[in-house]
Amino acid sequence: MDDQLPNLDILPRRTLARANGPLYRQLADVLREPILSEAFAVGDELPKEADIAERFGVSLITVRQALRDLEADGLIRKRSAKPAVVAARNQQMNFTWNFQNFADMALFTKGGKLHIKSYRRQSSPIMQRVFGLSKEEQGFCLSAVLEVGGQHKSQITTYFPPEIGKRLHRSDFGDVLIFQSVQKTLGLRLAVAHVTVRAEIADADIATDLGCAMGSAILTTEMLYQSADQQKIEFTIARHPAERFSISYDAPNDL
Repeated sequence: MDDQLPNLDILPRRTLARANGPLYRQLADVLREPILSEAFAVGDELPKEADIAERFGVSLITVRQALRDLEADGLIRKRSAKPAVVAARNQQMNFTWNFQNFADMALFTKGGKLHIKSYRRQSSPIMQRVFGLSKEEQGFCLSAVLEVGGQHKSQITTYFPPEIGKRLHRSDFGDVLIFQSVQKTLGLRLAVAHVTVRAEIADADIATDLGCAMGSAILTTEMLYQSADQQKIEFTIARHPAERFSISYDAPNDL
């Protein structure tokens, strides 16, 4: 009998379905359960990747992505040509965003709370660049901090063009995901988000909001949301402490 079978039997029996979200996230939750409950002890080997794939009817790619999520949480340690081993029983507060669609954005903010600092009309070189406003024109700016697990996860600055911003009020931003609040309030659907990632250094304002040192590394994501008719609705800049945040995604070989 395969020596991995006893470990395989520890895993909860669960049916994975695409209708419930990305398969690798569902599988990561299944694998996480027995680690957090100590059914798997620190130092125990997880079942082989092929055995996990067969058990849950998924591909090896799905299994490996799920294991990468667990490794990012600090729960396991992957090994070359050997099963992964349990490294800890408690998750680290690291935030990994696997972004491929709006559902992944929703998962990233799960359990979070948005603290609104201000919502006001203002002019900005950013709005001039993104929305094509003149120096005299004023758009609207929302400033907030996203908190997850008792930590300040992101400093959020969101810009709206005048015709969109004037239809919104501070009280409208009840959802942790700002774009969902915009969709609900304005009765429109955002079709795409253009995402740019870059590095920054924390200034005094960022350091205060995120509880990090001035001059520390910041990972910044810029997201331009557009409607189906390509109207620019929202431009959000989210700044994250680099040591607690990473972005990963699958890149298929299309050559």
